[in-house]
Amino acid sequence: MARVYSRILVTGANGFVGPQLLARLSGAFPEAKILGTGFKGGALPPGGMELDIRDAQAVDRAIASVSPDGVVHLAAISQVQQAQQSPRATFDVNFGGTLNIAEAMRRHVPQARLLFVSSSEVYGGSFRSASAPIDETVPLDPMNSYAASKAAADLLIGQMAHQGLQAIRLRPFNHTGPGQNDRFVVASFVAQIVGIERGDQEPVLRVGNLDAQRDFLDARDIVTAYAQAMAASDLTNGTVLNIASGRARRIGDILEDLLKRARVAIRILVDPARLRAVEIPVAVGDAGRARALLDWAPNIPFEQTLDEMLDAQRAKPAS
Repeated sequence: MARVYSRILVTGANGFVGPQLLARLSGAFPEAKILGTGFKGGALPPGGMELDIRDAQAVDRAIASVSPDGVVHLAAISQVQQAQQSPRATFDVNFGGTLNIAEAMRRHVPQARLLFVSSSEVYGGSFRSASAPIDETVPLDPMNSYAASKAAADLLIGQMAHQGLQAIRLRPFNHTGPGQNDRFVVASFVAQIVGIERGDQEPVLRVGNLDAQRDFLDARDIVTAYAQAMAASDLTNGTVLNIASGRARRIGDILEDLLKRARVAIRILVDPARLRAVEIPVAVGDAGRARALLDWAPNIPFEQTLDEMLDAQRAKPAS
């Protein structure tokens, strides 16, 4: 039997994934009130509330007033280069904010389920020695500030689950789709291609490392996994699940697929500013546990994702 909710709180609901998750949760739990929070200055979802998760007292008041029986914790600094430039601020949000959410839940709604959204980045160096897609048992070995902050929060939630916090942890691999910020690789390619088609920039597309291989999913498949994890009534407290396709895609091949869809000729230029100081050649996940426990699998073809990203970018008004 699926778990039942009356109120679900989603932090970081005004990010890329948040609006899609709110819609997916509303469909999955039609009897529940779905409430999203967002950072100050961002566009809030209807009925949403501003919440700075770094402010422990504000978080405590929010959890006490909403009294959710489910929380999906999305809010984070998620862009690797931004995190690398500001590691203290990143830990304040990604670790400190997570601690604030978990402590407030333990005080006010101890029976509520927390779904903590971690990241595949936490595996870091473990990818280098892997000969196959990695599962949830491999060591966490973060290699950048973002990954370290998420690994610390992931371990924190695991430790608190041992002490009674009703929590599960999901580690999504790379995901993209229409509306993603162009600081992320596929969205950057799409934004540059459309900018060149419109004549807004010279016909040169700036890139980082094209030989890296990553496990990509459509964001809609990701939010389906989140909703199914919230619905699952028989997950062991502290469960960890990879959300992955199990397939490696070379960044350069993704770019080639997008360039075939471009309406003008485009030249490629490697931009040193887009290269990571420490690069992982191949990062692919094994989501067998999520398939077994959630009956989840990705359904949206990646080619469809690319087409829809280009269509959405072309439909935007010219700047």
